[in-house]
Formats: sequence, structure tokens, C-alpha cells
Amino acid sequence: MPRTIVLPPALDLVSPGRRDYWVALEHDSIWGEFHIPLTVIVGPQAKDGRGLVTFGSNHGNEYEGPVALKNLLSEIRTEDVPGRIILVPVLNPAAFQAGTRESTADDGVNLNRAFVENAGCVPALSGITHRIAKFVRQYIWPHVHVVIDLHSGGDVARFAPCASFHPLDDPEQHRAVEQTARWFGLPLVIIYQNQTPGLLPSEAESLGKITVGTELGWGASVAAVGVRHARQGVLAAAIHHGQLRGKIEPIGHHAASTQRLVAMVERECFVPAPWPGHYEPLVECGEVVRQGQTVGLLHDFYRIDEKPWPVVAGVDGIVIAQAWKVPVRQGQHILVVGKEMPFC
Repeated sequence: MPRTIVLPPALDLVSPGRRDYWVALEHDSIWGEFHIPLTVIVGPQAKDGRGLVTFGSNHGNEYEGPVALKNLLSEIRTEDVPGRIILVPVLNPAAFQAGTRESTADDGVNLNRAFVENAGCVPALSGITHRIAKFVRQYIWPHVHVVIDLHSGGDVARFAPCASFHPLDDPEQHRAVEQTARWFGLPLVIIYQNQTPGLLPSEAESLGKITVGTELGWGASVAAVGVRHARQGVLAAAIHHGQLRGKIEPIGHHAASTQRLVAMVERECFVPAPWPGHYEPLVECGEVVRQGQTVGLLHDFYRIDEKPWPVVAGVDGIVIAQAWKVPVRQGQHILVVGKEMPFC
């Protein structure tokens, strides 16, 4: 069935059945449109405000999510959906087409910083990226209570594969999110600081939605294990939250009971580069380290005869992420260590 090109007001996310859309938003650079692929499946038991949405390509050079969701378009059967499932393999076509984290060919904005006040509503925030944020707010949020935002490290950082969420004040919401995150089967579940303005997951969480992010790979490549675990997490979330019929078995570290919950909330978890240089890791992501341990080295090739600067863990814990590209900027977080904590 061919996709229908529609403006956002013509989207039907309510009527029973399956619909495949290209959602058209005005282009910034040419006389034309950006098209967001969106598939909605609505079953006979769908309820107002209840459903699952999953996004790929919030950033344009993170590919495991788009691949997994593209595969699920042909895997999920309409007759197996009692509730509402919305699949958006490429949320940010401007960045995806450029193959970059931000929409560099257009407004240069990072979509995962664009969920700010008046996004898409005032001239200063009227570029395509802020208008995507407005689209999500106006047309997606009212129909879902579960949000899956599939990320990877792109070319910024190498991660231990993980599912993630922010600290939550509501214990019931925390428990539901944690359990949803565990079903991805990844080695780590991460609680991360919530001080960055404009994040899509932060807004979804603040609205009370069961919200899980991921880091499924790095290097602007496609990791087979990342695609596998993305599929697992999306299907498990849909089944366990009543939007998809079926049974699903745990996989990976979830099945083996070897998952670890780590928190990277404290300032000491992050090591920024004090000057531009070249980063050499000494341990792998996912390894256990001790406070004060040298985990990497920052080299200055303009001072070729000087010893490298030791990159030292600020806390006891697990290496969550390190710089992926060897050249790093001053202030870039080149090492992140999370402190292990118990699951609920």
C-alpha cells in the first residue's frame, strides 16, 4: 500500500486500522517539503490518550533505530494490535538526509534540544527542527502513554549498550519505566542527569509517560546487536503495555539476570577535556573501574614530547561512555562513569 502524503492536521491516529503516511512539513531550504514516515495501527480496544510511539533518528547519524523500526513495519500485523502503535522510523528527516547529528543543511539545530517553550511558534524558533518538536507535541503526545526514543552514539561517543531514563519523583512511573527498559535485554540500564534543556524524553517524562531511551551503537554505523535489542524492546513494551497481542521471552542480559543499573547524575561522573586533543582509551566501555583509576589518555600532538594527560575516573563504577572520534574538543565529555545501584 503506498504512503499518503498529508499535512499534520489530516493525520488520523484514532480510527481503527492501519495507515501509512508521509507527514509533510515545509522545507527550510527549497520550495518543497520534508516528509516524516509515520505508520499508525489502531485496534478495536484503543483508548483515548493510550498508545505507544517509537522514534528513530532523533539524531540524523544514528541508524540502529531507523533500521529496526523499518523492519517492524512489515512484521507487526494489524490483527495483533488491540491498542495503538505509532512507528516513526525517521523523526528528523533534515538531519537524517544530511547524515549528521543536527540539521546541518538547514537550521543547524539539534532536535533533542529543541523541545523548548514556543518551539515552532515564534520566528526565532521557526526552523524545521523546532517545527518537528511542535508536531510531536501537538499530534503525537495526546495519543500515547508509552514513548520509546531509539538513540545511538553517532560519531560523538562510544557507549556500553544501554537503555536509559531520568530520575523520576513518582515511584510508580519509575518502576514502570525501569521494567520497560530492562526488557531491551541490554547490559546496562542507565539513570542520567536531567539538567539539559529541550530533551524529547524529558518532556515525555514530565507528561507522565513511560519513557525509555537507548544507546544501541556508535560510529554512525549499524550494529546488528543494536538492531536486535531495539526490536526486542519495542515489541516487549507494546506487549506489556497492552498495545500488542503476543508473548515475548527475555533475551541477552535480561534473560541471564546480569543487567546492571547505573546512575550518571553526579558531576563527578563526567570528565570533560580540559583542552582540545586526541583521546586514547585504556579500557573498554562496560568495564568496572575505581575512583582515581586512569581510564584514558589525552594527547597533545602540538606538544609532542609532553606526556599525555591522564583521564581519571571520578567515581567507582562502570564505564558508560567514552569519546568515539579520536580528536576531541575542549569541554567535550570524554569519559562517563556510572555508579551502580540496585533495581527496584
